[in-house]
Amino acid sequence: MGAWITAFLAGAAAGVLSGFGIGGGTLLLLYMNTFAGLDQHLAQGINLLYFLPTAATALPSHLKNGFVEKKVVLPAVLAGLAGTCLAAWAATSLDVELLRRFFGVYLIYIGVRELFRRS
Repeated sequence: MGAWITAFLAGAAAGVLSGFGIGGGTLLLLYMNTFAGLDQHLAQGINLLYFLPTAATALPSHLKNGFVEKKVVLPAVLAGLAGTCLAAWAATSLDVELLRRFFGVYLIYIGVRELFRRS
């Protein structure tokens, strides 16, 4: 029962961050790798499935409040699709340990950048 509650709380926290549009999936990946002990590839697949309904739930509110710059959506989506195809191919081809290290370096980079970013 305790594992279910922990997973529920991690999903809820990730959902709140996803609603803000700031990457709740990153928190979910950290939980699944660090605490749930899931393989990086499996955690990434779950995260992709998690993203679809959470994004679909948050998007109407962001659209309604004018928080989507419509003229940049199409180029961003097209570039994102191309990048996603390439990254998905690379991620499924890489060794799990190497993939985890890349993810860790990415998190450290983002954390340091945010820590020293000027407003």
